[in-house]
Amino acid sequence: MPLTPLDLDPIPGTTPTASPHSSGSITDEDRYSRQILFPGIGADGQQRLAQAHVAIAGCGATGAAAASLLARAGVGTLTLVDRDFVEPSNLQRQVLFDESDALQALPKTEAARRKIAQFNSGITVHAHVADLVPANIAELFAQADLVLDATDNFETRYLVNDYAVSQGKPWIYAAAIGAYAATMNILPRGADSTGQSWEPTACLACLFPKPPSGPVETCDTSGILATAVNFAASIQVTEALKFLTGQPERMRRTMLSFDLWSSERSEISASRPRAGCSVCDERSFTHLAGEGRPHITLCGRNSVQIHEHHRPVDFAAMRERLAPHGDVRFNDLLLRFVRGPHTITLFADGRAIVQGTTDTTIARSLYARFIGS
Repeated sequence: MPLTPLDLDPIPGTTPTASPHSSGSITDEDRYSRQILFPGIGADGQQRLAQAHVAIAGCGATGAAAASLLARAGVGTLTLVDRDFVEPSNLQRQVLFDESDALQALPKTEAARRKIAQFNSGITVHAHVADLVPANIAELFAQADLVLDATDNFETRYLVNDYAVSQGKPWIYAAAIGAYAATMNILPRGADSTGQSWEPTACLACLFPKPPSGPVETCDTSGILATAVNFAASIQVTEALKFLTGQPERMRRTMLSFDLWSSERSEISASRPRAGCSVCDERSFTHLAGEGRPHITLCGRNSVQIHEHHRPVDFAAMRERLAPHGDVRFNDLLLRFVRGPHTITLFADGRAIVQGTTDTTIARSLYARFIGS
């Protein structure tokens, strides 16, 4: 089933923003005047940004901040991919969302698309409510000049690394937890749409051949400061602007980490690929091939995600089926079913997030019982 971006009607109660070229509208000359004055961008750089396309994997805290910064900078096209919806706990750090989004449980990419349209109607935003997996990553990211990582798990990061290296497509890693932020530029061997090439850097697997094993800190276990998120996103987007304006030689070639609370800082060289790297040297793309990828994955917040892609759901019919068993609400984008301590959020492709448990057996049982197998 082909993936299509969400192009919904304007938010009820609002007036669509006029085209940037219509009478009385905000002109690009006015909007970007201060950025054009910066020698690193200039008029030519601003033109390049307008023609650029950036994909963002994840639209939570880091992704929302990065999307906002890129849209305000005038990057012409953004592709946003996220599997989740807005919750009240997101409002502390996820800058594109408000209380209404959380109360509606609006998918994050759609909420972000609507907010971006309010402050820069000249930007094209493709919003995909989807889990990024081997089966769809090529279709989602093929047109992007650059990919920004804003995910919350290493499984997806290694998938992005495999895809980017296989296609010679640059991507930028970013992470934030507690007061800690980290970011790294990955420039695989390749060239941009103008034919400009660059010296390749290390890839993610060069520095970390395998994903971390055992318990991994998350914002659910260690908390997170909004300042750490915005620090990571600001550095990530600044590096993106260097690349998009044709200056890859200015991009940092280290993995940078900084703890904003303790002021501890470190850098690890990533200046060149590691000989013998299974990904960028041996060209073994196991994550892209989907090897060992679980059908059911944990996604934090006392919840389990169940992958059931390309299984279209009729929300109206599902509501009738579930109504005798609990509280059911739905809109065009998702359905929420609450029964006792558990909430099942069902998306249009059959994927679901089961909240109230981290036990995959219980989550699978609930899904099979109420949604079907």
